[in-house]
Amino acid sequence: MAQPAAAGMEEAVKAMQAGDTATAEKELQVLVKERDPRAQYFAGLFIYGNPDSKLYDPNKATPMLLDAAERGYVPAMLPIAGAYAEGKGVPKSMFEAYKWVAIAERWNVPQATMLLEHAARDLKPNEIEKATAAAQAFVFKTK
Repeated sequence: MAQPAAAGMEEAVKAMQAGDTATAEKELQVLVKERDPRAQYFAGLFIYGNPDSKLYDPNKATPMLLDAAERGYVPAMLPIAGAYAEGKGVPKSMFEAYKWVAIAERWNVPQATMLLEHAARDLKPNEIEKATAAAQAFVFKTK
């Protein structure tokens, strides 16, 4: 028998596969309130962060992705970098985008190195140096 959290994720995934974002949102609500990083990532990226979703809302998506990334959920790191790069749900900041890609690279996220080079195009050398230092100094939240 599946645990309640696992069951909620399973039902949410099934609903998303069926194109039923409203049911997926409903299934994830309890987990999102408990700050389950998997649920935050799933809801933030696929339900509220997907422009094709009927529930698209970057102001809901980005805080969930940021919280998951700040607590060390690796899959959320590149999407939050993208949110900063585009200014979706957060103020546009290539510094923050670069920092998050650098953190992702440290955790061996595929494509992070390529994206780091791309993000560097919009920053001055001293900004890259500061963003790199911020990434290296970053400590994941535990709560």
